[in-house]
Amino acid sequence: MNPRPTDEAIAAPRGARSSLRSRWTGALRAALVPLSAGSLTLLCLILWTGTGRAGSPAEIEVAEGRVFLPILDTQDMTGVFFEVTNTGGSDEQLLEVSTERGRAMFSDRELTTGAGRMIMIPRITVPADSTLDMSPFTPNVMLSLDRPLIEGERIDFVLRFRQSGQIPVSAVVVPPGS
Repeated sequence: MNPRPTDEAIAAPRGARSSLRSRWTGALRAALVPLSAGSLTLLCLILWTGTGRAGSPAEIEVAEGRVFLPILDTQDMTGVFFEVTNTGGSDEQLLEVSTERGRAMFSDRELTTGAGRMIMIPRITVPADSTLDMSPFTPNVMLSLDRPLIEGERIDFVLRFRQSGQIPVSAVVVPPGS
């Protein structure tokens, strides 16, 4: 004859089932956060690639530049300004500028309390799908002159970009402010 199970014996398996269910529920809740984040990331990547811009390289165009004629005859440095357009889907970096008319380097303006000053910078970034219009107030090229400039003179430069390579461009000497 089989003894009849007691209430404690019957309660133990239910507790074990309840414990197993709560462990599964906790595990599913814990997995829900990374699963949701991954799904959202995948959706964003699908939208990004759907626009046709994902992974497209930088496409650089440089318009003819301007070289400011120094105001004083004793000045041996001046600013050079180009309009650099990047129609590609990746940022591009302007790494170097060279010319046979002197030493060229990149500069920018740093604002400090009450005044601004010019600082040399190692490179200039041209964001994807944008235009960098160099000016005295944005990143630009400083030219240390080897001899005086003449208004209307054209100076050849070579701009070297990280992805786009070397791009030859010329700049015309103009009075400041033109």
